[in-house]
Amino acid sequence: MRHSLLLSVLLGTGLLAGAGASQAAGKSLVFCSEGSPAGFDTAQYTAATDNDAAEPLYNRLVEFEKGATSVVPGLATQWDISDDGLIYTFHLREGVKFHTTKYFTPSREFNADDVLFTFNRMLDPDHPFRKAYPTEFPYFNGMSLNKNIARVEKTGPLTVVITLNSVDAAFVQNIAMSFASILSAEYAEQLLKAGKPSEINQKPVGTGPFVFQRYQKDSQIRYVGNKQYWDPARVKLDQLIFAINTDASVRVQKLKAGECHVTLHPRPADIDALKADPKLQVLTKPGFNLGYIAYNVRHKPFDQLQVRQALDMAVNKQGILNAVYQSAGQLASNAMPPTQWSYDDTIKDAAFDPEKAKALLKAAGVKEGTEITLWAMPVQRPYNPNAKLMAEMLQSDWGKIGLKVKIVSYEWGEYVKRTKNGEHDISLIGWTGDNGDPDNWLGTLYSCDAIGGNNYSMWCDAEYDKLVKQAKLVTDREQRTVLYKQAQQLLKQQVPITPIAHSTVNQPLSTKVQGFLVSPFGRNVFSGVSVTP
Repeated sequence: MRHSLLLSVLLGTGLLAGAGASQAAGKSLVFCSEGSPAGFDTAQYTAATDNDAAEPLYNRLVEFEKGATSVVPGLATQWDISDDGLIYTFHLREGVKFHTTKYFTPSREFNADDVLFTFNRMLDPDHPFRKAYPTEFPYFNGMSLNKNIARVEKTGPLTVVITLNSVDAAFVQNIAMSFASILSAEYAEQLLKAGKPSEINQKPVGTGPFVFQRYQKDSQIRYVGNKQYWDPARVKLDQLIFAINTDASVRVQKLKAGECHVTLHPRPADIDALKADPKLQVLTKPGFNLGYIAYNVRHKPFDQLQVRQALDMAVNKQGILNAVYQSAGQLASNAMPPTQWSYDDTIKDAAFDPEKAKALLKAAGVKEGTEITLWAMPVQRPYNPNAKLMAEMLQSDWGKIGLKVKIVSYEWGEYVKRTKNGEHDISLIGWTGDNGDPDNWLGTLYSCDAIGGNNYSMWCDAEYDKLVKQAKLVTDREQRTVLYKQAQQLLKQQVPITPIAHSTVNQPLSTKVQGFLVSPFGRNVFSGVSVTP
């Protein structure tokens, strides 16, 4: 008789031994996740896989309301903004404890020093911890926070003041994101003294509702409920297990068999059967996302606008939508989703025209049979349920206009790293919004500062950059919308990307799971979630 993954995992910890077995099992949740995180130091990463794995462990000064885009207090109970919009004073929560683990025992509670360490490590290239453990901070730098934060100071043990050089209308929304998770300054100091600063990435310590236990790459991540959490009502599980499997069909089978309670990114073909299963529920939400093709403008011939226009108009988007997204997507023509405020609905695609595309390539001096590489993600994402199939369809589309397309793929962490470095010609990628602000699309994905971060096109346009930077300097939404619409028009004209689709998010889970909400940002949050026996 085959034991389920859930039973095997719990038996392995001894949780199902003895009379309390059913009660203990009811307080454990297995999440069938789709990939292995590169690490748990959230400031280094932008992928949802990494953020999901770190989410149980940390808090931020401010956080997003569960299942919504509004900002609520986190480790800061309140904050004040100066009249000129440059000075933010955060009043910190009392009595918050950092995790006690096998590798760290805190001697004090959370205070302002932890906030200073968290932000100054990202802000100051000469910070001792950063010098000992050099790393990149793609979100922090991509949103120009490294340039715009003038200083971070404490005016008391539980008061932190952050001063900006210029107004940033999205600042509070931005620091609610995963990269701004608060780390322990005391733990960092311990690692520094031991000469092991990189362990902050593999042996994490936070203040969140779950405590890190262990991580086995490509297999599982284990967490235990934080019995000392500052908001006990949010800790309803004794055990949280991420069971890692990159195959969507395998994840679905495990969910149906009761081997996991929650999974993500089902194949569109599986959704009807999931909805029909009486033991399951499928939560559905319009996708705050975009799947797109990124052209690396630093590689020839993609530095030529004519070539990018040719590739763009040769893509049979409707065919891709039908085959890849099936009934769970809508065609995209813009660089962000229509549910994002400031979206310009006047933007239209160039007509699908392979013959004109051929002529444009010829005019640009691109010879028939020219070889190019197309990178395809190895994982299912909310914005792209099947990148391999999409790549094969693009290979066919572009083959018809005379190009020889080689499909390339890597393990997900390696894929993201290499595309950030600009090693690709063309990559399939996408984005799920992080904070509800247009800058999280137009600045984070396509600005000059985002090259090396999330700007996979390596595209930098001075006029575009001026517009998105100006939009962050004003707080009036109507004024910001005018500027963002101009930026969207310019981006569409320059074709650094081809938008493909916005997908509907379908989240399957067991009917035993209570309190789980679909995040508009594509995060899987288990704070406040429980499982009935």
